[in-house]
Amino acid sequence: MSAPITCQIDWRGVTIRIVFRRRRWNSDFDHLEITAMNDAQIPITETGYRSHFLPDGNVEEHGGPEAYVLAWLDHKADSAAWKKREEASRQMSLF
Repeated sequence: MSAPITCQIDWRGVTIRIVFRRRRWNSDFDHLEITAMNDAQIPITETGYRSHFLPDGNVEEHGGPEAYVLAWLDHKADSAAWKKREEASRQMSLF
């Protein structure tokens, strides 16, 4: 079992911490923990935290944990629901 890789990225002004563990619990699955700092909103979670298991090797195939999470965020940010949410957050509400 290898030690976790911890890194931090900036996505559209949001600081995100990533903890990546290969072959979590000696299984055939890797594990990502993704945390948006300061209660920021990101398109892969409504709470600011995401625990995600995926097949061993998938993260490396996409260039490592930082590249994987950035691509995932960009992909989800293209959804109509996220675009609507972003637009609503830019609008000032009087009520």
